[in-house]
Amino acid sequence: MGEPRQEFERELETIEGKVIQLFAMVGEDLSEATRALLAGDGEAFTILLERDQEIDALYLEVEELVQREILLQAPVASDLRFLLSVLRITPELERSHDLIVQIVATAANAPAGALSPAGQAMLTRMGQLAAEMWGQTSDCWYQRDRSTAARLSIKDQEMDDLHARLHAELAAGGLPVPAIMDLTLVTRFYERLGAHAVNVSRRVIYLAGPKRD
Repeated sequence: MGEPRQEFERELETIEGKVIQLFAMVGEDLSEATRALLAGDGEAFTILLERDQEIDALYLEVEELVQREILLQAPVASDLRFLLSVLRITPELERSHDLIVQIVATAANAPAGALSPAGQAMLTRMGQLAAEMWGQTSDCWYQRDRSTAARLSIKDQEMDDLHARLHAELAAGGLPVPAIMDLTLVTRFYERLGAHAVNVSRRVIYLAGPKRD
C-alpha cells in the first residue's frame, strides 16, 4: 500500500472518529435534556447551548474534511459512499442537537409535573424512546447494520402514536395556555428526533453497499 493511500485512509479514520463523536454528543445531551425537562431544571440550558456551539463547529469541520478529500482524492466505490453518507447524515445530527436544545430551553417553563399521571408517563416514554432510537442509530452507523432501519421504523410509529396521544391530552385543557403551547412543542421536538434517527439509519443502507449473496 502506497503512502498516498495510507494517508487517505488516515483521513477517513479521522472523519469517522469525528462522526462517532457527534453521535455520542447527541445521545448524551438527549438524555440530559429529558432529565432537565422532567425535573424542571432550566439551568441545564446554558450547558447544552455551549455544547451546541461545539457541535456546530465539529459539524463544519467534518464537512470541510469530507469536501477536501472528495476534491483531492476523487474517491470511488466504498470510499465515495462513506464520504457522501457523512455529508448526508451530519446535517441530521446537527439539526437533532438543535431540537435537544429547544427541549431543554422549555424545561423551566413547561411544568411537566403538572400533567396528569398518564401525561407524565407518555412524556417520559417519549424521552426514553428517543434515547433508545438514537442509541440504536449510533450502533447502526458504527456497525454498518442495514437491518436497523426496519426496527427503528416500528419505534418511530410508537413515537408518532405517543405524540398524537399526548397532543390530545394537552388539547383537553387543564393547564395554562403558555404551558400547553410549550409542552405541545416539546412533543413535536421528540417526534422530529425520532424521524431524524430513522433517516440516518436509512442512509446506512446506502453506506453498507450492495447486498452480497
